[in-house]
Amino acid sequence: MTDDTIYSQILDDHYREPRNFGRMEDPDVQVTETNPTCGDTISLFIKVKDGNLEEISYVASGCLISVASASILSEKATGSSLKEIRTMAKSDVLKNLGLKLGPAREKCALISYDALMKAIDRYNSS
Repeated sequence: MTDDTIYSQILDDHYREPRNFGRMEDPDVQVTETNPTCGDTISLFIKVKDGNLEEISYVASGCLISVASASILSEKATGSSLKEIRTMAKSDVLKNLGLKLGPAREKCALISYDALMKAIDRYNSS
């Protein structure tokens, strides 16, 4: 089995059974992002406690890459400090997917990252 096959199976699993999917009751912050190129949309919800991302959830409509990326990112970010999350680069998110993507697909993969960074900025400015 090749690395691409393994990563494809992981992405498929996150798409079919996304982690942390759903609307959060009473979030500290909610952000909605849309990729105008393809129409993928994510509404992301966060709760913060003592400077840490206590809970994250999202509702997404889009392609396999955008939903799977949101699922993987939500697992990685939960429990981390907001400072630590802010040091995460877009390349880290893409590396988590394990596949080489073209520019259009990278936008799909990064919609959840963009939403999370906006949510943290909004939280920090409130």
